[in-house]
Amino acid sequence: MSGNRPWEDPEWAGGQDGSYDATARVVDPRGTDQERQVEAALRPRRLEDFPGQPRVRDQLGLVLEAAKRRGAAPDHVLLSGPPGLGKTTLAMIVAAELGQPIRVTSGPAIQHAGDLASILSSLAEGEVLFLDEIHRMSRAAEEMLYLAMEDFRVDIVVGKGPGATAIPLELPRFTVVGATTRSGLLPAPLRDRFGFTGHLEFYDTADLVTILRRSAALLGIEADDAGITEIASRSRGTPRIANRLLRRVRDWAQVHGDHLVDLDAARTGLALFDVDSMGLDRLDRAVLDALCRRFGGGPVGLATLAVAVGEEGDTVETVAEPFLVREGLIVRTPRGRSATASAWRHLGLTPPAGVLQAEPLPLDTDTFRG
Repeated sequence: MSGNRPWEDPEWAGGQDGSYDATARVVDPRGTDQERQVEAALRPRRLEDFPGQPRVRDQLGLVLEAAKRRGAAPDHVLLSGPPGLGKTTLAMIVAAELGQPIRVTSGPAIQHAGDLASILSSLAEGEVLFLDEIHRMSRAAEEMLYLAMEDFRVDIVVGKGPGATAIPLELPRFTVVGATTRSGLLPAPLRDRFGFTGHLEFYDTADLVTILRRSAALLGIEADDAGITEIASRSRGTPRIANRLLRRVRDWAQVHGDHLVDLDAARTGLALFDVDSMGLDRLDRAVLDALCRRFGGGPVGLATLAVAVGEEGDTVETVAEPFLVREGLIVRTPRGRSATASAWRHLGLTPPAGVLQAEPLPLDTDTFRG
């Protein structure tokens, strides 16, 4: 396995080294190749149809409209935020709004400067280059991208050693749209080349209801408001999870119900897939159960907690903890992880006297920018 941590790879499905199998987790915000094909049919094509993210949508709309009125390519765009919030969708919308083609690649696919040079030299005037997981590009490719984004040229090195010659190659003006789940890993020189940076936040239930209604109509799913709202409230603020849960509830309704996604179908179907009223799944509840029942609420170290739930420490830290912390169910302290009063109550237990009190973090937070 490469030096990159596998859970940072959007293509990783887990399981090969005994670690957690992400494909078995219905609330995992990362998507498989098959799921991306389904999502492609559900993506809005225009900015005005993009639900939620009003700040990013309005700012990006202004940048694109100004560029169209000038008749020039807009500044490069960087989109950051947790998986499943719509970064790829916005990249597609940028190209559609500009009326330009889009070239799609990813950071892990560009490990040599020659890989990037080949892509850049084939771009057309005004074309959009979408770089997913841009923080995972190689250092040599990053340095070439600096020059290409700022001066629209690359230097092609011919030969080796003292006789090597750099031949400058002029590039047409193009727009880079970069997407990252870990913006802190981007080197400062690369971040500075982006004229617009937008951070996508978790969605509230009302926006997810809008998304699910649209998805249900596109997929031909008969659903009522109560069923849609129930699914939205358990979707962890993430459209990708919401659409996945909608399809699973549809499956239940087709097999066991009357093909209608209503409140009863939503509750029964989601219970079958171990998604509770807060959107917690088996792993999340196992962490809370271990903290409260086995360790009296903590604090307990990450390694000990991982052994208690039968998972790797990295799995607990990167897969389960972010949502539990955001919902105010656990807190990280210098001595380890501790359960809050909300965690005790969610498990149907009475919190001990003096247990930590915590409220869910607001949806607009930098805590999970990675």
